[in-house]
Amino acid sequence: MSEPVLFTLNGAEELARGLERELNARAGAFERRAFPDGETYVRVDSSVAGCDTLILCGLEDPDARFLSLWFLARTLRDAGARSVGLVAPYLAYMRQDKRFQPGEALTSAYFADLVSARFDWLATVDPHLHRYHSLDEVYGIPARAVHAAPLLVDHLARREGIVLVGPDAESEQWVGGLGERAGVPWMTAHKVRRGDRDVTIELPELDQFAGRQAILVDDVISSGTTLERAIAALADAGLGTAACLCIHGLFAGDAEQRLRAAGAGELVSSNTIAHDSNRIDVTPLLAGAVTELLASAGDAGVDPDAMRG
Repeated sequence: MSEPVLFTLNGAEELARGLERELNARAGAFERRAFPDGETYVRVDSSVAGCDTLILCGLEDPDARFLSLWFLARTLRDAGARSVGLVAPYLAYMRQDKRFQPGEALTSAYFADLVSARFDWLATVDPHLHRYHSLDEVYGIPARAVHAAPLLVDHLARREGIVLVGPDAESEQWVGGLGERAGVPWMTAHKVRRGDRDVTIELPELDQFAGRQAILVDDVISSGTTLERAIAALADAGLGTAACLCIHGLFAGDAEQRLRAAGAGELVSSNTIAHDSNRIDVTPLLAGAVTELLASAGDAGVDPDAMRG
């Protein structure tokens, strides 16, 4: 089997170099540009006939990125690629996993349909699974979700005198498991959300955590509003905030500035999304998942439709 070919979209060059080393993959060359009217032009410059191909594309800005991704995947298929896989360190459109109001679009399912129709497999890191138990419930292709919790534990193991804080009830199982693995105490707050930026945070009894520094932990930091309110609540209760720790640091708008102004001592994220706060490297996790998926592609034979069903 020839070496896989890795194409990189949207500025994940450092992660791409790591995956190329781990997977013994060669970098794929392509051109992407916009016509004056805004339409997208894509041309693949690497030979991919008979090759397994991968597209590394973070989907933290999905509406702006997905059409180029879709065009590139289709072009690779037309050029004779044996398989086309998607490595999306951050997977978008997992939020709307039910219809909360009549007539709402079930965008998690619709987006999964689009991806499943064009790719043979998907690898991602800690997707926001709430009402779905696994990606298999919504994606029609082999999908591997790797988990960064062990890496977060390694990061936390170097700290003393801390308490982990989950910002809401949804984080309880995740933060509790992290606290147990790291051997540090943990708690969760209660969040009341009235709008995207209208959030109230209520804390449990804190006497047992007196003298500790709080580390707020969430899978995604997006607008930062929930964590900003949590920092204020912790400060009012006499606990300082040593850090805000997350896997996916979106930091939409002025989120980073507001969190620092609120009193976050440190911001720590993984490199699923390139940011100055990246301290946790998920490259080995993704490389392991991709290796398994490529092996499955080989087992499925050369028919590119065999894996999509």
